[in-house]
Amino acid sequence: MVFMNRSQTGAVFSNLQILFFICDNSIFYQMGDPVQLKDEGNKYFQAGDIDKAIECYSEAIKVSKDKKVLAVLHRNRSACYLKKENYACAASDASKAIDVDAADIKALYRRCQALEKLGKLDMAFKDVQRCATLEPKNKTFLETLRRLGAEIQAKLKTTFSTDSRVQNMFDILFNEDMDKEKKEKAANNLIVLSREDAGAERIFQNNGVALLLNMIETGKPEMILAAVRTLSGMCTGHKARVSIFIERIKIKEIAMATCNLFQCINDSLTGEDTMEYGKEEALVLDASKDLKTILLSLLEMVANNKVSGHGRDQALNLLTKNVPRKDLKEKDNSRTLFTVDHGLKKILKVCGQVPELPDQLSLTENTQLIASVLLNKLYDDLKCDPERNNFRDICDEYVKSKIDPNNMDKNLHAINTISGLLQGPFEVGNALVGTQGIMEMMVALCGSEREVDQMVAVEALIHASTKMSRATFIITNGVSLLKDLYKKTKNEKIKIRALVGLCKLGSAGGDDYSLRQFAEGSTEKLAKQCRKWLCNPQIDTKTRKWAIEGLAYLTNDADVKDDFVEDELALKAMFELAKSKDKTILYAVACTLVNCTNSYDKKEILPELVQLAKFSKQHVPEQHPKDKKDFVEKRVKRLLKAGVTSALAVMVKADSSILTDQTKEMLARVFLALSESPKDRGTIVAQGGGKALIPLAMEGTDAGKVKASHALAKIAAISNPEIAFPGERVYEVVRPLVSLLHTDREGLQNYEALRGLTNLAAYSEKLRMKLVKEKALPEIENYMFEEHEQIRQAATECMCNLVTCKEVQERYLEDSNDKLKLLVLLCGEDDESLQIAAAGALAMLTAAQKKLCTKLTRVTAQWLEILQRLCLHTNPQIQHRGLVIIYNMLNSDDSDLAKKLIESELLEILSVIGKAEDNPKRQEAIDAARTCLVRAMDLGLIKPFTSPS
Repeated sequence: MVFMNRSQTGAVFSNLQILFFICDNSIFYQMGDPVQLKDEGNKYFQAGDIDKAIECYSEAIKVSKDKKVLAVLHRNRSACYLKKENYACAASDASKAIDVDAADIKALYRRCQALEKLGKLDMAFKDVQRCATLEPKNKTFLETLRRLGAEIQAKLKTTFSTDSRVQNMFDILFNEDMDKEKKEKAANNLIVLSREDAGAERIFQNNGVALLLNMIETGKPEMILAAVRTLSGMCTGHKARVSIFIERIKIKEIAMATCNLFQCINDSLTGEDTMEYGKEEALVLDASKDLKTILLSLLEMVANNKVSGHGRDQALNLLTKNVPRKDLKEKDNSRTLFTVDHGLKKILKVCGQVPELPDQLSLTENTQLIASVLLNKLYDDLKCDPERNNFRDICDEYVKSKIDPNNMDKNLHAINTISGLLQGPFEVGNALVGTQGIMEMMVALCGSEREVDQMVAVEALIHASTKMSRATFIITNGVSLLKDLYKKTKNEKIKIRALVGLCKLGSAGGDDYSLRQFAEGSTEKLAKQCRKWLCNPQIDTKTRKWAIEGLAYLTNDADVKDDFVEDELALKAMFELAKSKDKTILYAVACTLVNCTNSYDKKEILPELVQLAKFSKQHVPEQHPKDKKDFVEKRVKRLLKAGVTSALAVMVKADSSILTDQTKEMLARVFLALSESPKDRGTIVAQGGGKALIPLAMEGTDAGKVKASHALAKIAAISNPEIAFPGERVYEVVRPLVSLLHTDREGLQNYEALRGLTNLAAYSEKLRMKLVKEKALPEIENYMFEEHEQIRQAATECMCNLVTCKEVQERYLEDSNDKLKLLVLLCGEDDESLQIAAAGALAMLTAAQKKLCTKLTRVTAQWLEILQRLCLHTNPQIQHRGLVIIYNMLNSDDSDLAKKLIESELLEILSVIGKAEDNPKRQEAIDAARTCLVRAMDLGLIKPFTSPS
C-alpha cells in the first residue's frame, strides 16, 4: 500500500483519505463521503481552481447514490464547465439536475447560458422564461429574457427577409414612379442575389421566373438586361431550374444580353460546367430535348427580321462556340448535323443580305463575316463525304432558288451568298462559282448602272479570284471593268472595293517574281493609294479597313513590302485599327504582317531541280531580290520600332469567333519571325509579347501551336522568366515547350525548347516539379544520346539544372538503366560545354545521393580515368567540378572507395593542385583540392607531411 504525501499530490485534502490499490498496473480509487468531496469542490471553485473542482465533483458523482446530492453535484459541475467554455457538457449536466428537480432555478439558468452559447436561442429562451416565472422580480432573468427575445426576432427577420427583399425589389422595378437610381440599385441587388444558390432558390420559389419574364416584356433595355442577368445567375449549375425556364421563356425575343444566359444553360445541360449536381441531377433524365430546343431557338433568331443586328451576332457567335466539336477526335457531331439540316439555309440567308436593298435583315458590320466563320466551322466538323455532299447540295439548291433573270435583287442575294461561302468553306463557294454562268454574271454586274449591283459584284470577284484560274479569267475579262469603276464612280465604297479587286488580281502570282500580272510599277501605285486612304483619319473606319485588305494582297510583292514598312505613319495607322473594336480587320492585318515578315511556309527548291525544270521548259518560281534574308531582317526591325508587338498582343486578346484558328496561326508565324534575332526578344517581352504567345501555343491549328511554342522557346531561352512571364503564367509555358521535344519536331525546335526549359529549370523548384509532371524527363534523357552535338549539349545542360529535384535523383538511383553511365561517359567527351554540364550534374547528384558515389564506380570501367581527366583539365570550371565529385566520393561513407581513390594517381593530382599558389582564376579548383586532402587526412588515409627539426 502506498500513501501519497502532501508534496506529492500538490493539494490538501482535509478529512479525506485516498487509498491507491496497485493491481495489474492499474490504479483504483476508494472514495470517501460525496458530501465531503462536494465541499472540497466548492472550495476549489471559490479559489478559482476550476479543474480541481471538476475532479472533486466528478469523483463525488461516481460514489453518490442520493438523487438530490447528484442533482447538486451536476448543477455545480455545470457551473465549472461554463467557466471552461465547454458549453455542451455544461448543458448536459444542467439537464441532469433538472431531471431530478424541474424547478431547479440555478440549473435552468445555467442550461440557458450554455444553450445560448451553442446558438440554440429558442431553447435558451424557454429556460430563462421558466426562471422568470419562478422569480418574476429577478432583474438578471428579465434582462436575459429581453435580450434573447430580441436576438430571436433578429434571426427570424434575417431568415424571412430574403423573401420580402425579393418582392420589394420586383415592386421597385415595376413601379413607374420610382426614381432611376433606386431601380438600378434594386436590379443590381437582384442580380447579386441570383448568383448565390440560396438567393436564386428564393427568387425561383417567389414566382421569380414569371416576374422576370414580365420585366423582359416591358421592352425597356435596362429591365431586359437586369432580367437576363438574373436568369443567368439562376440557371448556372442547376438543370431542374433550367428545364422549367426553357418551357416558360421565348429565347428568341432576347438579343445580345442572352449570350451569357445561353452559355450557362448550355454548360449546365451538357455538363461542361464540371459541377456536381447530387440528387438534383436525377430530376432531369434527358437533356438532349432541351438542347435541341435551344438550338432551334437560336437558328430562328438568325433569320428572324425582328431580331436586332447585335442580337443576330450573338446568336451566330453562340452557335459557332457550342455546335461544332471542340476536338475532332470526338465521335459525336450530331449537333452539327442537326444545325445543317434545320438551319443551314437560315445562315445562308444572312450571308446573302444586301443592306442597301429594301426589306433586309438588321445587320452589323461583323454579322456576315461571323456567319461565314460559322459555315466554315460547320463544314469542317463534318466527318464523311455523304455529310459534306449534303452540305454542298443544300447550298447549291439555295443559290439556284435565288437566281431569277427577271428579279435582279434575287440575283444579288445569290451572288452575295456565294461571297459568304467563299469567305467560309471556300471549297463549297468555289464549286458554286464554277457553275455555268455564275462568273459571267459577276462580270456583267460590274457594268450595271445600279451602284448596289456594282458593289456586290466587285466583292464577289474579290473573293472568287483566290484561285489562280479564277484570277486569270477575271484579269482577261474583268480588269478593264474594275479600272473603269475605279476611275468613274463617285461612290467611295465602290471605288475602294474596285481598288482592292485590282490589288488582289495584281497579286495573283503570289511572291513569284516571274508571275507579275500587271506592268512594272502598277502594284506600287495601287499600294500607294491604299496607304493614302489608310492614313487619312477623315475617311470612315470601314473604308480604311478595305485599304488594309488591299495591302494584304499587294504585300506579296517585295517592293510593296519595303515601301510599306518605310511608311511609319501607315504602319501605326494599321496597328491602331488592329486595336479597334472592329475585329473583322484581324485577318487582313495578320496577312499583311505575314507577308512583310516572309513568315509563310516556303518550300526549299533544290538547284538540280531548277536546272531540270528549265531544261524541260517548265515554270520555275523566282525569288524577288528584296525577299532575301537581309531585307527581311530590316523589315522586322522597322515593324518592331513601329510597335507591332503591342498590336499583336491586343489582337490575340480578341474574344470573338472572328479570331479564327487560321488567324491565330498567322499571328504565331509573325511572332516567330519577330523573335528570330536574340537582340529583338527583349523588345518583344517589354511590349507584352511573351504573355500574348501563351494562348497561341495552347489553341489553334497544329502548325500555329508549334510556331507559337517555338517563339516561346526562343524567348524563354534568354529571358528572365519572372519578367517575360510574370506571376503564374510562367507555369503555362512549360507544356508548349515540352511539346517541341517530340521526335517529329525539327531539330532546331528541339534545341530551342531544351534551352528554354534549361532556363526555366534554373528558376525554381516548383518549375522543376512542373517539368517532371509534364513528363519532360524521358524526352530530355533521349536527347542526351543525340548525335547532334548542340542538341546533346542542350539536353545535358537541362538535366544539370533538374538533378536537384528528388524525383530526378531517384531515377538515377534505379538499377535498371544507364542514365548514370551516360553522364560519366559524357564527362569524358572533348566538347568543353558538354563536359561542364555533365560534370556539374554528376557533382550535384553525388552530393545529394551518397549511394551514387559507389554506383558510379560500377557503371563503367573507365570511371577513374575520366575523373582524373576532369581533375587535370585546363578549363577551371571543368576541373573544379571534377574535384567536387572526388570530394563527394571521399565523403560518401564508403571507406573502400575512399581508399581506392587515394591509392590511385588522384592523390598526386590533388597534391599538385592543392600545393599551387593562390590564383583568382583557378581558386575554386585549388580550394576544392585542398578540401579533398583534408578529408583524406580525416579518414586516416594520408598523414600531414612534417619536415625534420
